[in-house]
Amino acid sequence: MTLITNSSPFYKNILSTEFYQSKDTLSLARALLGKEIFHETAEGILSGIIVETEAYLQNDKACHAYKGLTARNAPMFGTAGTSYIYFIYGVHHCFNIVSGPDGLGEAILIRALEPKTGLDQMKKNRSKESLKDLCSGPGKLVQAMAIDKNFNGHSLTEPPLFLKQTMKEFEIIETTRVGIGKGKDEHLPYRFYIKGNKFISKP
Repeated sequence: MTLITNSSPFYKNILSTEFYQSKDTLSLARALLGKEIFHETAEGILSGIIVETEAYLQNDKACHAYKGLTARNAPMFGTAGTSYIYFIYGVHHCFNIVSGPDGLGEAILIRALEPKTGLDQMKKNRSKESLKDLCSGPGKLVQAMAIDKNFNGHSLTEPPLFLKQTMKEFEIIETTRVGIGKGKDEHLPYRFYIKGNKFISKP
């Protein structure tokens, strides 16, 4: 398949570096809801709307950067709007978007997407037929969207993996994060999702 050229109108309105850099981590975690992630692959365009996020701040025990810079978490200390991808539980990768000023060490986990484009290919990638089950979790969406560790440190302001504005009208629910060990007892309200959306990871 011939990939879309950089001059295509398809690339208009990609979220800019300014969008990511102008917000603190909690504000960006909310602002990312309703934005659509696009991945231009050899099999075609895959996309999904972000419907659930979790924020991880540097002074937060659950944050990978809590104890400082390491080889693993180095992308978290980079420019806001780049991707931070890590392997977890020896099972799957998770996709995060770096936030805050350079050197801070914060990021936002993308927990769930509403699948939009390339549904047949997503089903193949996940070996699943249920639309609801394609991207309703951080490990699921990475698999469905064919995002791998090669995108660790990738700028999300340019192809083949980038974000655009899509949904604008919805209500945001703010609650505690799920699936964490360290910092769980602090009950920080750092999870955000679109109210009533059937594709979130947990109600």
